[in-house]
Amino acid sequence: MAASPYGFMRGAAIVMAEDVARLPSTGITPVICGDAHMGNFGFYASPERDLVIDLNDFDEAHPGGWEWDLRRLVASIWVAGRQNGASEEECESAVLRCVAGYREEVGDLASTALLARSYQRLDVDHLHQSTRDKSLRAEIKQAAARARRRTSDRALPKFTSERDGKRRIVEDFPLTTRLSYAEADEVARGLDEYLGTLAPHWRRALGGYAVIDIAHKVVGVGSVGLRAYVALLEGSSPDDVVFLQLKQARRSVLARYVHGDSAWHAHQGQRVVEYQQALQTVSDPLLGWTTVGEHQYYVRQFRNMKGTVALDSIDGAALADYAGIIGHLLAKGHARTSGASMIVGYAGSSDRLDVALARFARLYADQTEADHAALVKAADEGVVPIERGL
Repeated sequence: MAASPYGFMRGAAIVMAEDVARLPSTGITPVICGDAHMGNFGFYASPERDLVIDLNDFDEAHPGGWEWDLRRLVASIWVAGRQNGASEEECESAVLRCVAGYREEVGDLASTALLARSYQRLDVDHLHQSTRDKSLRAEIKQAAARARRRTSDRALPKFTSERDGKRRIVEDFPLTTRLSYAEADEVARGLDEYLGTLAPHWRRALGGYAVIDIAHKVVGVGSVGLRAYVALLEGSSPDDVVFLQLKQARRSVLARYVHGDSAWHAHQGQRVVEYQQALQTVSDPLLGWTTVGEHQYYVRQFRNMKGTVALDSIDGAALADYAGIIGHLLAKGHARTSGASMIVGYAGSSDRLDVALARFARLYADQTEADHAALVKAADEGVVPIERGL
């Protein structure tokens, strides 16, 4: 978080939740991402192994104000744009494109049959063809190629080694560390319980794999400090492997601002999984949840062709093009749950919402930079302990 204003913003979902929840809102509350910054859109594999792009982080997903997600998204666009050297005019143009894209998509989907909305998706080939900016098309092509290489079998040589005839996850302190026998056994029992949360076909398919090794693995920015494990499973041969990731799930940062939350979500891992499936057109078929000791987790494939567009490699024109794309994607997720017609009624067909949110994005980018500077100052003075170089 101390590395840059955008890094600070990525890790400060709880700070922005406090800010946006206190602003005027429409009271229209679909399921929202809760952390819809630019970096939380990206590629992953559908069950058919097609590469698609969508929202891809749901730790904070929860029913909430649709404008909370949109405010966080446009602010992140302005912060990222400045960090990339974009002018204020280019940042404004990108935000306007994002909000216009959101309005257009939610308007289209509001007039679409409810069930038909569940089939709307954007695959990489269509994304590449519809992107206007040449540099963004090139980056999408490169990012997609990187994502397609992020599979369990390709990860095997990098993350594991053979010892005494058995494959083990390589320790890489402090990011990847070994477990005690007792803790590994507890996690393995949690994985047995997780199988019961999968659809029958996938439960049978994954049930044919055996757990070979489990390790701690630090992941993410906002997730640092929470428990996370990676498990290596082996199937019919030593090369038939699956990596599963268990991530600790806690109460969404939005929950305190939404009436009735305590009655909705007894298991926070289940919350993450069910809302991910609600917001994404297609999801990882191995998504599930479990409890290990006193902590709740969601489980997913660790290597599932996940990837993102490298935001530091796109210029102002590409930023605007990409902002329009993710505005459409955010609207698609919201419209899949509830309230699309009401959002359309509020947003209207003019650019008033676009202009208002551009003003907000600029001001919140200023505040984010000030907050980041305060964090860096506190770290330099030793007020806030900080680990550098992880």
